[in-house]
This record gives sequence, C-alpha cells and structure tokens, in this order.
Amino acid sequence: MTEQELRDSIVDQEHLRLLSIAYLVMAACNAFFSLFGLLYAFMGVAMTSFIRSIPERPGQAPPPEFFGWFFGLFGLGMFTILMTVGVLKFIVSRRLKQRRSRVFCMVVAALSCLSIPYGTMLGVFTFLVLGRPSVTRLFEDEGRSLPNSQSTV
Repeated sequence: MTEQELRDSIVDQEHLRLLSIAYLVMAACNAFFSLFGLLYAFMGVAMTSFIRSIPERPGQAPPPEFFGWFFGLFGLGMFTILMTVGVLKFIVSRRLKQRRSRVFCMVVAALSCLSIPYGTMLGVFTFLVLGRPSVTRLFEDEGRSLPNSQSTV
C-alpha cells in the first residue's frame, strides 16, 4: 500500500465516522421532534372529549368532532413518520460503522434530502462519500469478511 493510498484510506474512515455521528444526531432530532406529534394527538383527544361534554342547547349545534379527530390523526401520523425516519437514520448510523448495506444507506440519504437544509447537506455528503470507489471497496470487503454476509436491513 502506497503512502497516498494509506492517506486516502484514513480520510475515508474518518468521513464514514463523521457521517455515522451525523446520522446519529439526526436520528435523535427526529425522535425528539416526533414527540410534538404526540402532543397534537393528545390535543385532538382532549378536544374531542371536550366537544362531547358540551350540553346541547336548543337552536345551537355543538361544534363538530371532526376538528378533534383531525388533530389526533394528524399528530399520530406525524409521530409515526418522524419516528420511522429517526429509526432509519439510527440504522444507517450503525450500518456506516459496520461498513454494511451501502445501497440502504444511499436510499436513506435520498430520504434525508427532504429535510431541508441539514438533511439535504447530510444526504449530499453521504452520496459524495459512498460514491467513491475506495469506499465502495470498503463496503464490499467488510461484507465478505462477515460470517453470514446477507445484506439485512
């Protein structure tokens, strides 16, 4: 191995380590922000139960329960989506450390590009690093050295 190849290898290892840390931080942020979805779901349940408890007056209809259901379902959907993306980013963080599932990492990087601006930067940097031939070889070599080298997600 020449001196230049050794330098490139060290740079690749360091870039993969930094990407792994960045995905771990983004996973934690997604998990934190998913809690706001639970807040919306709780507000929806509270609104629905409050609307049901309003006594009916002649000539005046109570507000529709639709608003409470909308808030609840919106919050539950928001929680589910953000938590799923957070779990995917956590898995990518681990896969980058293990040098496994390169294609899966690139798919999640593409999904990460939807989170403007930080997710976009992370996704682009992931494509740049994982697109290098030397990094591709790292992932292939590590896959061969694992006992059951099935690419599980």
